[in-house]
Amino acid sequence: MVKLSEIFNDLKPAKKAKRIGRGIGSGKGKTAGRGHKGQKSRSGVAIKGFEGGQMPIHRRLPKRGFNNIFSEDIYVINLQDIQYLIDKKRIESNKVISLEYLKSVGYIKKNVSAIKLLSKGDLKEKIEVEFGLISKLAKEKIIKAGGKIKE
Repeated sequence: MVKLSEIFNDLKPAKKAKRIGRGIGSGKGKTAGRGHKGQKSRSGVAIKGFEGGQMPIHRRLPKRGFNNIFSEDIYVINLQDIQYLIDKKRIESNKVISLEYLKSVGYIKKNVSAIKLLSKGDLKEKIEVEFGLISKLAKEKIIKAGGKIKE
């Protein structure tokens, strides 16, 4: 059993923060660790992006690209993803797989306007899909597995 006196004997006082700018004798007096003169030695100064008179990098580099405000967010899904969901029993293979169905089972959480079905992976089940965008190879694989495509 540990005695209280042993615990209290090991305690050390909390270190106080060094008070700056309180006279030469304090160790952090006069310039208070800020050096001498100039804008950066004053308080309340934030010089973000300033490069000492040199043209700042955000003004040196050219503006590039274009952001289309009318672009649609298209979610990409592969056949192997659908097969995985069927194997894990998150979706049923006898139902029509569509954007609304994938949202209802919680696979798609984002606000997407369309889904593109790609052909990566193999399909073992007979499925019926209803997507606006399907690759040619994905269509062939679905029909080969005995499935249907609604458009």
